[in-house]
Amino acid sequence: MLLETPAPEFGSKAPDFTLKDPSGHAFTLSDVAGPKGILVAFICNHCPYVIGIANRLAQDINTLRDAGIGTVLINANDYRAYPQDAPEHMPAFAKKHGLIAPYLIDETQEIAHAYGAVCTPDFFGYDTNFELQYRGRLDNAGRGDASGRAAELRDAMIAIANGQQRPDTQVPSMGCSLKWR
Repeated sequence: MLLETPAPEFGSKAPDFTLKDPSGHAFTLSDVAGPKGILVAFICNHCPYVIGIANRLAQDINTLRDAGIGTVLINANDYRAYPQDAPEHMPAFAKKHGLIAPYLIDETQEIAHAYGAVCTPDFFGYDTNFELQYRGRLDNAGRGDASGRAAELRDAMIAIANGQQRPDTQVPSMGCSLKWR
C-alpha cells in the first residue's frame, strides 16, 4: 500500500533508542548522531521505493557525514511476513547500495511507533538539539530518472547543520507502508 508521510511536528524531540545491527552490535541515538545533526531513515530491503532511491541515499549519506550529520537506517518491517527484510539480508542490501550508516533492526517496532514512521522510506532530520527540522522526501526524482534531481533532504540538512532555518516547504516522502505485526 502506497502511503505519504504526515505533516511534520517541527521541534519535536527525537525519541532515544538502543537498537542492534544484524551482527548484534547495539547503537543509541547519541552513538549515531553527528556533531551537527542526525538523519533517522526508516527503510527496508524489499520496498521498490527504497530500492529506487538507495544509491542516491548512499551518496547523500556520504555528503551529510562530511557536513557533520550522522545517519542511522532502521528496518522496522515484520520480516517474518516479509522474509526479504530479515536481518541476515540487511548487510548484503547495504553493501550492494553503498549504505555506510548503521542499519539497525527495530524488532519490536517500538521505535517506529515512537517516531511515527508510516512508510519506507520515511526520513526524520534533526538538529544538534535533536529537534525535528525535516520530514520529507529524499529528492524530486522518486523511483525515476535522477538526472537534474533536487536533493531536497540533503540540502535541507546541510542548511540546518550550518545554522540556517529549515525549509518552509517540505514535500512528503512516499513509499510502501510499514509492515506491522
